[in-house]
Amino acid sequence: MSTMLRRCVARTKGYAADLVYDFVTMAGNQNKTEVRNAVAQNAILVETILKEQRNQKLFLNYSINPFRKIHTLTGKPNSMHDIEDGEEDVHFKKVIERSHQEPVRKYLYPQTESQEYGWMTQPLVDNDRDDRRLYFPKQSSTITRYMDAALKST
Repeated sequence: MSTMLRRCVARTKGYAADLVYDFVTMAGNQNKTEVRNAVAQNAILVETILKEQRNQKLFLNYSINPFRKIHTLTGKPNSMHDIEDGEEDVHFKKVIERSHQEPVRKYLYPQTESQEYGWMTQPLVDNDRDDRRLYFPKQSSTITRYMDAALKST
């Protein structure tokens, strides 16, 4: 038996491991082929189903997909059952409100690389108009006053 085959057999448990890895050398060829019979295939199927049943989790908490467009239909104008107010689903309302929010309010951190640009919109330093290092107001000179007057006259 090859070392790879021994490793596979050692990792696999049960009766299916002995049947699945029955290798036969073809005449004149060094390649190995796998022989499977009905019993081995059934044993593999049983093991697969048991693994799936062990790890299967039923999901019963269904709700609306907030990323899909919802088309509402208006009722008939004189229909009594369309006018009546029903119970309000609080969870549904929260999901819809959250889906319509902008990403900055929805998440704490940017979810994509493109959201990183402009994520923090508040300035890091307060705008102090008395500090001449960070505040550069519009300067007027004789040339700018002349051009302003020329633009106003035309």
